[in-house]
Amino acid sequence: MRGIILSGGSATRLRPCTKVTSKQLLPVYNRPMIYYPLNTLLKAGIKEILIIVAPERAGDYLNLLGSGRKFGVKFTYEVQDKPKGLADAFIIGDNFIDEDDVVMILGDNIFEDDLSREIKNFKGGGRVFAKKVPDPERFGVVKFDKNNKATSIEEKPNRPKSNYCVTGLYIYDKRVVGIAKNLKPSNRGEIEITDINNWYLKRDELDVKLIKGEWIDAGTFNSLLRAQNFAKEKMHDKLIV
Repeated sequence: MRGIILSGGSATRLRPCTKVTSKQLLPVYNRPMIYYPLNTLLKAGIKEILIIVAPERAGDYLNLLGSGRKFGVKFTYEVQDKPKGLADAFIIGDNFIDEDDVVMILGDNIFEDDLSREIKNFKGGGRVFAKKVPDPERFGVVKFDKNNKATSIEEKPNRPKSNYCVTGLYIYDKRVVGIAKNLKPSNRGEIEITDINNWYLKRDELDVKLIKGEWIDAGTFNSLLRAQNFAKEKMHDKLIV
């Protein structure tokens, strides 16, 4: 299993704070934001981690994180020239992933749950994690049947079919690279990770787990403030970095 942290993008919703630094390098209580998704991968025993960054911020990440030796892992860095969608991470990471399974986490996502077991016991296909939220229209929305089996996933729908969204942690087998390369851009001009999820879902190979604890997508000022308070009260003693 290899890991990817996607930390590209320009984070326009957090301007002017992100005019001089990357969103994922902003402080969340007493650590840079990227330490939280990194913590999720380290707890799961991931030793090879690709960090995808925007070109103008590459040096900042290298200065902060280095080679990975101080964390007991090996970091590889790749530049995402411009945001093309979350699925683009698997195209950028083609050589890095090689023949392995891969877990990707977004650099602005903070999970309270320890997801190590779900990462370690992955056996193939795809696995994503869903959480009930008040604003599902901002995310990929999962609809479940009466047996809690996922039946559909829609990207940012105007009329969500449920209040459950897909969070920013994704696990796939090696086929994901080929799937991503064959995706067509959506109306937003991006290749959507929801299309990858639906590829596995249509083949009955997508496992959707429910998140029990807190999950924060710290991409807005309100959610960043919530992340600060949550990290101070609940997370500072759960981190290994």
